[in-house]
Amino acid sequence: MKEKIQKLFHEIDELKAESKEHVEQLRIKYLSKKGELNDLFSEFKNTAPEQRKEVGQLLNDLKNHVQQKIETLKEEFLQNHKSEGAPSDLSLPADFMELGSRHPLSIVRNQIVNIFSHIGYTVFEGPEIEDDWHNFSALNFPEEHPARDMQDTFFIEKSDNVSKDIALRTHTSSVQARMMETHKPPMRAIFPGRVYRNEAISARSHCIFHQVEVLYIDKDVSFADLKQTLLYFAKEMFSPETQIRLRPSYFPFTEPSAEMDISCNICGGKGCNICKNSGWVEILGCGMVDPNVLENCGIDSKIYSGFAIGMGIERMTLVKYNINDIRLYFENDLRFLKQFASVI
Repeated sequence: MKEKIQKLFHEIDELKAESKEHVEQLRIKYLSKKGELNDLFSEFKNTAPEQRKEVGQLLNDLKNHVQQKIETLKEEFLQNHKSEGAPSDLSLPADFMELGSRHPLSIVRNQIVNIFSHIGYTVFEGPEIEDDWHNFSALNFPEEHPARDMQDTFFIEKSDNVSKDIALRTHTSSVQARMMETHKPPMRAIFPGRVYRNEAISARSHCIFHQVEVLYIDKDVSFADLKQTLLYFAKEMFSPETQIRLRPSYFPFTEPSAEMDISCNICGGKGCNICKNSGWVEILGCGMVDPNVLENCGIDSKIYSGFAIGMGIERMTLVKYNINDIRLYFENDLRFLKQFASVI
């Protein structure tokens, strides 16, 4: 038995492959159920008990040796015969590789940033975890304002001293406060980012969403400047035929404040379910920066004035692409995302 195993060891060492078919024949000859190695294992049953341990070890070593030799022959044959077969046609087009698509929120965010960058606005970003001063106090929110309540805001740290509260930012206006504290007018910037509010998730609202805010501070900035900027943005974002209207509103950090509607781009202002048959769709809030906010941030309100614009990217995307459920943005459903593969 030992002699047979040793003889087979030497035989395996001398093996050479002439073709892929020959390698397969050798594998069958030695490793198949009817192969020589299987015959030796069958014969092993008759080995004397005192020799079983030694012979069994030799058989296992032989099996591993055969398997390794067959694999080596396969690799050698592939390395030495790569050029065999039909020559490659280098003029053929490459294999098609399916490309992914940008998320609709990223598409709209980039469009908004590009529109404002064309008229001199730069991107400015800040932290998503904010202190009370930048998130509320600097922006003229009174201490009793509902936004400071835990039912509206995700607080990380809550203390007896309101000014020491830490929360997930509820709007990107906090980044405006940071910029006004660290930069001198004139300033013209846009602030895109993710924000958080303690709201129930539904087709029209979510606890996580995205905003873009716009800030312009300089001497003699007027509401007329704000209106012309808004009209420019609406026509660039939607279509040259888009009309806007401003309705009086209230925000703690702007005075006067307004909400802006655009003529419905789905029905052309005739009335549909998107605009609730009014012909208008609300898309953003805006206003002149409150003098208290300027003073809180170290800017002399007697010399400088400015305007601020705030818009939700989800809302803008709903209007632009006629999407009826805000939850689709967060579900990563490829059937939904692939619809935007052709959008640049």
